[in-house]
Amino acid sequence: MLKKHKSGFAFLFAVGNVFFSNAQNFKASDPIAVNQKVTKGVLPNGMTYYIYPTAVNKNTASYYIIQNVGSILENDQQKGLAHFLEHMAFNGTKHFEGKGILNTLQKQGAIFGKNINAYTSTDETVYNLDNIPSKDGSVVDTCLLVLHDWSNFLSLTNEEIDAERGVITEEWRTRQDAGQRIYNQLSPAYYNNCLYAQRAPIGDMNIVKNFDYQVLKDFYKDWYRPDLQAIAIVGDINAVEIEEKIKKLFADIPAPQNPKKRFEIAIPENETSVFKLALDKEISNSGITYMIRHTAEKSETTYADLEKSTQRSIAFSILNNRLDEMAQKQECPFKSAQIGYQNYSRLNDIFYVSISPKPNMQAIAFTAVMNEWIRVSKFGFSKGEIERAVAENISGYENYLEKQNEISHKSVIGMVKNDYLKHEIIGDPKAEFEMVKVILSNLDTKILQEQINQLYTAKNRVVAVTGVENENNLNQELAFDIINKAENDSTLQPYVDSFVGKSLMGDVVLKAGKIVSEQKTASIDATTYVLSNGVKVHYRFADKNKKDVKLKAESFGGISLYDPKDMPSVSRATSLAMMSGLGSLSNTDLEKVLKGKIAGASVEIDNFTETVSGSANVKDIETMMQLVHLRFAKPRFDADMFALLKQRMQNSLKNKEKDIRSRMGDSLTLSIYGKNNPKIRLIDQKFVDDLSFDKMKSVYFDRFADVANFEFYIVGDVTPEVLKPLLEKYIASISGIKRSEKFKDNTVDWVSNKIDKDVFIKMETPKSSVRIKFLEDYTYSQKNRITASFLGDILTLRYTESLREKEGGTYGAQVSAGLGKLPKPNASLSVSFDCDANKVEQLLPIVYQEIEKIKKGNILSEDLEKTRTNYIKARADSKDFNAFSMDLIYNYFHNDYNMDDPKNYLDIVKSMSDKDIQDFANSFLKKAKSYEVVFKPLL
Repeated sequence: MLKKHKSGFAFLFAVGNVFFSNAQNFKASDPIAVNQKVTKGVLPNGMTYYIYPTAVNKNTASYYIIQNVGSILENDQQKGLAHFLEHMAFNGTKHFEGKGILNTLQKQGAIFGKNINAYTSTDETVYNLDNIPSKDGSVVDTCLLVLHDWSNFLSLTNEEIDAERGVITEEWRTRQDAGQRIYNQLSPAYYNNCLYAQRAPIGDMNIVKNFDYQVLKDFYKDWYRPDLQAIAIVGDINAVEIEEKIKKLFADIPAPQNPKKRFEIAIPENETSVFKLALDKEISNSGITYMIRHTAEKSETTYADLEKSTQRSIAFSILNNRLDEMAQKQECPFKSAQIGYQNYSRLNDIFYVSISPKPNMQAIAFTAVMNEWIRVSKFGFSKGEIERAVAENISGYENYLEKQNEISHKSVIGMVKNDYLKHEIIGDPKAEFEMVKVILSNLDTKILQEQINQLYTAKNRVVAVTGVENENNLNQELAFDIINKAENDSTLQPYVDSFVGKSLMGDVVLKAGKIVSEQKTASIDATTYVLSNGVKVHYRFADKNKKDVKLKAESFGGISLYDPKDMPSVSRATSLAMMSGLGSLSNTDLEKVLKGKIAGASVEIDNFTETVSGSANVKDIETMMQLVHLRFAKPRFDADMFALLKQRMQNSLKNKEKDIRSRMGDSLTLSIYGKNNPKIRLIDQKFVDDLSFDKMKSVYFDRFADVANFEFYIVGDVTPEVLKPLLEKYIASISGIKRSEKFKDNTVDWVSNKIDKDVFIKMETPKSSVRIKFLEDYTYSQKNRITASFLGDILTLRYTESLREKEGGTYGAQVSAGLGKLPKPNASLSVSFDCDANKVEQLLPIVYQEIEKIKKGNILSEDLEKTRTNYIKARADSKDFNAFSMDLIYNYFHNDYNMDDPKNYLDIVKSMSDKDIQDFANSFLKKAKSYEVVFKPLL
């Protein structure tokens, strides 16, 4: 099954005499069975391969090459070159000149950055081709040839190397935010000044800009070799045929002669505890990390290994449940906290405590979390806590087993990476099930305590604090004093589990209604039920995702019906309801009642609609229906939760001016709508002060008062025979007032139809951020909607070529174009990117030049065909999932069109011409209002 990281969510099984009656007996040394669905082999040249056939995405496959090579292998003259080499893999190989890989695969509907991508970390570099069509043998061969070239045949031309220097510099600039600068300060403490602290993958920009070509080529020759490489093919393929192709194609890659040793770094031990405080002018929230390093444990291969990881996972999940419960109280000094154990590097694991304190409460927060850890260490867990944790994991594991054929390609690749890089076997889930049954039959609090207490050792301790300027930041003396006092506190008492058996519905008395009519819609294979309370329910059976059920209920109205002065309360009404619980249950009690259930229901009030959303495993569909019923009939509003909500919002405002993204967002709003616009509410202290408990409650009851005004959509692996009685019991029983509501047009005018403004902001890492938008009323139709999408995606291709590749001016431009329907049909086009402040005036004209080219009909045929192919492929892929059925019935009944009818999508896509896009661009942009807001560093 999916292997469990030491910090991760473990899938476990039930405790109970019946459940364990047939349990086997295992010895500690018994091996975990290997998943036989995976084909694994090693070629004579040392290359490892994995093949995993699955039809989760029909007619597609994903291709990966995993390089056991990362920035840790760089020497002092190569800092950043492992990552640079990753970029060069897309800039020419033996069989694909220049941008040949991208151009070839984009013709198959792949998108650069989504289907075609890579990443570099300190210890590995991984390249991926995701969800590429697999039924055409020539396409399969092409993808394998790409992996082949990535292994040993990069071109690394001087011209392409020089062209990529600017792109990587701009990637560094984009990523060099306050969080990265804080990490740079703390990493020497995290890694005890070893090589890991000096080998950030992005590297040294002085080296990136100036290295000699041969230095990169030497790194490539030294480390990209088959004994450090694994390829993985996952998808709708014939495993035998793929294995034959791999053996034939990759045989010509030579085995290395006298290769450099692939070394691994152990973080040096420290007997004395280490403390580090990091500050940055743009940090607005503090954080505390307390870690204890360990030598990495051997990979999980035996029953004893599985027993240990299972016990730890249960213990940490209970502990974190306690911390989550504490965080739901206003007097709690932290916003969130977590304690766990995880792999940290190839040779080290860590026990960690991670805390997000409330402003000026770092010491109190650290004390509270340390006390809870020591409480668990001394007194362990209650029977009820263990039972609930086990029940939750039973449900998760059962759900996994039911859906093991739906494991995503990326999840499989995650298992493969762990097997190849960390030697964690890919286990057989059913066999592991038998082992875990035995493990849980012997579970008690003493065992859990013993397992996690072993991790709390005296040496290799590090306390790292992200501080905020002008706050009461934790210092070394106080931090170590808090730890010492907690460890020796004799006044701590055991945790009291006050939860007693409660039911979700409590004393709610239901008066079931009836289904009064039933109508089939053959064109989309749907059924509409009309209930006795006036509710319409549109239902479609879908089992592309086994045992999965989704529900959506929506009505018009939303925020648009209220005055701007009430915006704070209206916009946060559902947040308060969700925080408060349901019926007679507080939110913490609700979470406990739902342990072991895979079911949920949420509410939301948007600008023009109010929505109830639900989901469940089919075995828990009744629980989902109960939750939906209660969201309408028995919402809960807790005054303590209101106080907590206000406190959280006030805390987020403190130091808000330090956060660059927040300042940019507010500045953009003011630039567009002007200062003191009564229809626009920024999130400030006045916004928080205007929150009203009574108003929030009344708004919620108003928006969800009339269930008959909602249309319900239900899709999933549930039969009418199961669904209909539940509709009558839980939905038809909800009373309503049978009103008819619409939304209001609450459009806010811009200060001008053409806004051109520079905004200067003081920033630690100087850069410019560009925000451009065009907006105009426009007729809504399927043709126009799809044409707008073509325009945006073709511009994305153009900007990748011009702004990124040719100019080296940005890491990437984000483009969005589309048609909106509410409150009135309109077309929009948005462009945004970050760049060097000294180059922004050079790049801005290019943005408009590319748009003008399209308006003049200068559209590259290959761009049009790449986009067309992607749309056709994406639509075919989407039909492999239940979500398509939800979109189908929603669009049919809500938007009045059949998205599965070729005339409404495929015919339009297939017939789309450059003239269509040109005409749309000209008619839309001719009278469109626009803004260009450029953020620049204040020097």
